[in-house]
Amino acid sequence: MRFVRYDGDQLGLLTDDGTGVIDLTERLGLDGDEPLVEYIDGDYDASEYVDADPDYDRADVELGSPVGRPGKVIAAPLNYENHIEEALADRDITTDEWFSIKDKGYFLKAPSSVVGPDHGIELPFSDRRTDHEVELAFVMKDDVKDVSAAEAWDHIFGYTILLDISLRGDQDRSNRKSYDTFTVVGPCVTTADEIDDPQDLQMELELNGERRQYENTGDMVYTCADVVQYASLGATLETGDVVTTGTPEGVSELSDGDTIDAEIEDVGSMTVDVTGRDVSYAEADVSKGGQN
Repeated sequence: MRFVRYDGDQLGLLTDDGTGVIDLTERLGLDGDEPLVEYIDGDYDASEYVDADPDYDRADVELGSPVGRPGKVIAAPLNYENHIEEALADRDITTDEWFSIKDKGYFLKAPSSVVGPDHGIELPFSDRRTDHEVELAFVMKDDVKDVSAAEAWDHIFGYTILLDISLRGDQDRSNRKSYDTFTVVGPCVTTADEIDDPQDLQMELELNGERRQYENTGDMVYTCADVVQYASLGATLETGDVVTTGTPEGVSELSDGDTIDAEIEDVGSMTVDVTGRDVSYAEADVSKGGQN
């Protein structure tokens, strides 16, 4: 099943061909602000509606993030060897000096940065480079803590595409990656039973029709389960939390008017528009005028 959140807080299923939406909110009697989490936590079964006639054309609804505003967005840094080399090349650091997730840990993205594909990406500054990063992400099915990698698969509800938009600079990762619209999730969450092997999915991102990123998830350094295991050490992962697994090589700069087409095999595809703002970071008024 491919769950979508549309027109605000409505839950639906995306048809297999991606052109229609089957309403679940009315059929299942959902009434919460986070309908996917309500569905996961509740005694609901949408499987009988998978083959129903769509209630809406995909083009006639606005797709938001299928998980709304999750409690946490947990991100694994530098999880593909080729991107490690790409990211460190201009820092005069070799991959032999690169530290693993066990050494460097994960980072968090602000839940307020999460949007759906139809919202689009807004570049915050005209004088700072902002890049795209396509990633396989997944949504937690229940609350877990100190879970092993072998058991982690049982706690994943489904998989989605995540665009981790990144402002380049010296600020902390969580700062540079948490601006509004910098976490695009969608178009759907495809349930785990629909994915034969999450570590063998082809990912692709095109920018204005030109392929920039193309990689198989089998090339991850740490698997989805490895990331869950590490992230759950001493910290509870909760139902609806989004975990994202890093990007491969090919990241490039975004500009006003760009269009991103992102696709992950068996998970889905989405088109996301990019707009800019005439705001200069260099001229931003960051003073200590409020200091006591």
